[in-house]
Amino acid sequence: MEIEIKDKKNFEIDVKKCGLFGMVRGLMFRRREKAPALLLFDFKKPKRLKIHSFFVFFSFVALWLDSKNNVIESRIVKPWNPLTLPKKRFSKLVEIPINKKYDNVIKILVGDGKI
Repeated sequence: MEIEIKDKKNFEIDVKKCGLFGMVRGLMFRRREKAPALLLFDFKKPKRLKIHSFFVFFSFVALWLDSKNNVIESRIVKPWNPLTLPKKRFSKLVEIPINKKYDNVIKILVGDGKI
């Protein structure tokens, strides 16, 4: 999947498209280093849904995308956060675990600063 970030280069990441059960589970009850591939939640129509990180024991990056894979918003979601709501409607959501495996993707998204 190719993603476009405003004022940055396009880049491509491998994602696992989630079905209904995968969307409900997301990153819950998983370990940081053994987290699955980047999770893609693809919605048929643009939505403005809340997400939470109950039972997620590590921080992750949430990327909200439009239907053309342009990043609308990105945010670091901390463990046990009861509510994260993007500012605009989105068509896709990608959850990226913050771990060594995805360090290069996270550096592209948030730079070299500490997370």
